Amino acid sequence: RLCAAAAPNLSYQELKDLKKGNVLHIDVRERWEIDRFGKIPESINIPLGELMQALQMDPMEFEEQYNQKMPSKSDPVVFSCLAGTRSKQALGFAMSLGFS
Repeated sequence: RLCAAAAPNLSYQELKDLKKGNVLHIDVRERWEIDRFGKIPESINIPLGELMQALQMDPMEFEEQYNQKMPSKSDPVVFSCLAGTRSKQALGFAMSLGFS
């Protein structure tokens, strides 16, 4: 399941269209789930339990840890998980930190 503030539920096709632009796709599943079920191309894995801390990191530290430029609070970000519960929580966390 996929979540973004503008459209709390995105289809696979909508995500593909978004990814043609400059959107950061954060997969909030656990690392063992990524290992077991596979990585979504062009996404970064930040397990939900790490997300609040990750989104408050120093940008250099974020890039070092996740091999990706840290999103600014106005950058388009999409969260995904397995069933939709964690991606909705992730969206709430990000919005509580001032991400639009």
